Amino acid sequence: MFQNNDNKSHISKNLKAIDFLKCELLNTLALLFETMTKGIRNSQELILECLTNILLATYTLGRRLGFDYNTMDKNLAEKIKIGILEEHHLEKWYGDLTDLKEHLNDRSKL
Repeated sequence: MFQNNDNKSHISKNLKAIDFLKCELLNTLALLFETMTKGIRNSQELILECLTNILLATYTLGRRLGFDYNTMDKNLAEKIKIGILEEHHLEKWYGDLTDLKEHLNDRSKL
C-alpha cells in the first residue's frame, strides 16, 4: 500500500518537473527573442545565459521524459552527420555542423 502511494508521488513529482521545464524552456526562448529583437545594450551576457538555459532545460526535460543523456547525445550526433551529408544550408554556408561535430568529439575526449 505504501509503495503504491510512493509510486504515485514519484509520478506526480515527475509530471510537475516536466511542466516546470516546459515553462522554463518557453520563458527562456521568449526572453532570448525579446532580447535579440530589442537589441538591449550589453545583451551578450543575457543571450549567452538564455542559450545555456535552453540547453540545460532541453537535456533535463529529455531525462524527465525517459531519455538518458547518452541517447540524446547519440541522436544529436546522428542529426549532425545527416546534416553534413545532406549539405544543410548552415553547413554549406558556414561549416557550422562540422564545427559542432568537432567540438562534441573534442569534448567527449575530456
